[in-house]
Amino acid sequence: MSKAVYLDYNATAPIHSEVVEAMAAVMTAGGNPSSVHQSGRTARNRVEEARAALADLINCKSPEIIFTSGGTEANNFALSTAGERPLFVSAAEHDSVLAAAGESAVRLPVTPDGILDMDVLRAALAAAETPAFVSVMLANNETGVIQPIREIADIVHEQGGLLHCDAIQAVGKIPVDFKALGVDLMSVSAHKFGGPQGIGALILREGLAVPAFIRGGGQELGRRAGTENVAAIAGLGVAAAAAGAIIAQGEAIAALRDRMEARISEISPASRIYGRKAARLPNTSAIEMPGVASELQVMSFDLDGFAVSAGSACSSGKVKASHVLSAMGASEEAAGTAIRVSLGWRTSDADIDAFIDSWGRLYKRKSPKFAA
Repeated sequence: MSKAVYLDYNATAPIHSEVVEAMAAVMTAGGNPSSVHQSGRTARNRVEEARAALADLINCKSPEIIFTSGGTEANNFALSTAGERPLFVSAAEHDSVLAAAGESAVRLPVTPDGILDMDVLRAALAAAETPAFVSVMLANNETGVIQPIREIADIVHEQGGLLHCDAIQAVGKIPVDFKALGVDLMSVSAHKFGGPQGIGALILREGLAVPAFIRGGGQELGRRAGTENVAAIAGLGVAAAAAGAIIAQGEAIAALRDRMEARISEISPASRIYGRKAARLPNTSAIEMPGVASELQVMSFDLDGFAVSAGSACSSGKVKASHVLSAMGASEEAAGTAIRVSLGWRTSDADIDAFIDSWGRLYKRKSPKFAA
């Protein structure tokens, strides 16, 4: 191939050029947003402009936004507010939620389509001795499956509980409305929608009292101390302002994804596409290549000029069977043959055609089905 084809938007989306320009200008200007002189006031304005841009994107109030160092911190911050409440998480959550929840948390099952089992949720909350803290992601990072968060929120609140929603993969790909979702806390990360890495936010419902996650200077309304990363926050704001145009491309991106899946299913009818029957992000596909290990696929596609991944990109480069696919009923062997292909605003018809050709060649070359 003449150029590399990037199909790993769920790991990190390409940064917008206008984001880079805005961040460079902020870094050149300098200034501490807690200072009262002109340089400080300018920096503070940039922070608050970004906060307002994110608030507009997800329909929340600016003071509900607490900037963090990224999605992992936002998730850890959220779960730290559970206090003495019993903790329930879906079995398909991101590792940053599962690890923060700890071994004592109850992992709620999902259906073979990846949707949280509502009957189990209701029973678990009813059996809890005190109101619970529940964490369920809006859109899965590996399969793209979208959870019915509004319904889940109603169930949780009926039992007096709190709901945290990891919306990191959803924001910037589909419309996300914090108020309409009805959640109490929500996590966001800029590099999933064209912003810089290392900056995110936790959205806290107005009136929700939570302890400070980091103590010190009292920044972020006293909930996360430390001088704000003004350049990264400004970059997040620019990306948030640009996200509407990207979301509008969702139908076209989904058409590319669906065409890819249909063609691969023709090449290999035995290939399972996880969550295919559920509502999904328009850009995400988790596909098995029967008999061919995920790690071998990722390396082979890389050599062929395609960037894809096996599951989450947050495991120190390790490729292992996905706990998400296992939670959906996949055997360890089957989960070990799946990769994630995630498209984006730069993906073209030619890119998809080339990837389908590459997929077919690898399958015929490595699958035991074609062994002599």
